[in-house]
Amino acid sequence: MGFKGSPNGVVAISFFTVVCLVMAGVSYGATFTEQFDAFSSDGYHVQVAPDGQEAKIVLDQVAASGFGSKNQYLFGNISMKIKLVPGDSAGTVTAYYLSSAQPAHDELDFEFLGNASGQPYVLQTNVFANGVGGREQRINLWFDPSADFHSYGVLWNKNQIIFTVDDKPIRLYKNSEDLGVAYPKSKPMGLYASLWNGDQWATEGGLIKLNWTHAPFIVSFKEFSTLDGCVVTNNDITPCTATTTHWWEASAFQTINRNQAEQILWVKENYEVYDYCKDTKRYTTEPVECSRNVPLL
Repeated sequence: MGFKGSPNGVVAISFFTVVCLVMAGVSYGATFTEQFDAFSSDGYHVQVAPDGQEAKIVLDQVAASGFGSKNQYLFGNISMKIKLVPGDSAGTVTAYYLSSAQPAHDELDFEFLGNASGQPYVLQTNVFANGVGGREQRINLWFDPSADFHSYGVLWNKNQIIFTVDDKPIRLYKNSEDLGVAYPKSKPMGLYASLWNGDQWATEGGLIKLNWTHAPFIVSFKEFSTLDGCVVTNNDITPCTATTTHWWEASAFQTINRNQAEQILWVKENYEVYDYCKDTKRYTTEPVECSRNVPLL
């Protein structure tokens, strides 16, 4: 099991796809309005298809846009399919993330940094725990994410977080509380998406500015039923933390296997463009959790 260009050189259905669908009994019937609330009520900056199976968010010179989930989650497999801004999208930032309430919040980030035409999209991931972030990693995506929908998600449990693209792991973040590093495990998080102007920093450190003549910028979303997490009601996390019955608590999901490690290392070796662990200007000594988050073969 691998993906094109990986060490295995084989295209196959991923481990996550098979196990998650079988164990979770995923349904694909939920609509956008059943799962989310739009941040705009003008009917333009958040556009929902009549059947509720697709939504688009729009950035123009009038406003940015976005939406947030009706539910809060603690652990699970949270994913959605996204098609990004095509063409010259330099300066745009599409944020897709889980976040708890402030202050001292927890957050798991996907940020898609727009590009000049012909350049690769940059995907930045980040982890916040108890208000502390600064754990950015950036990769160039190996496909055109504006040409079609691709799945982006996180498998999140008490022991590890795995960021995935098309159900294949791209980043591992282990629970390192034993090393004194906070880990997101007690604060319910909602799922949010937004599209906004980040040209002060996003593309080549802010050197390339957003070209408004290409507006409106549009990002599309679908498959709103793949939010397979433990729903927190009335801020009571006990049903999510006191049970061992959720599929993501099974032993198979507490560590990664060799094949998954190979996939993560393939991404790091071929597409990684930034890793906070290697940034000696920010950190004179490598953060203690870094060695733990590099998969071992």
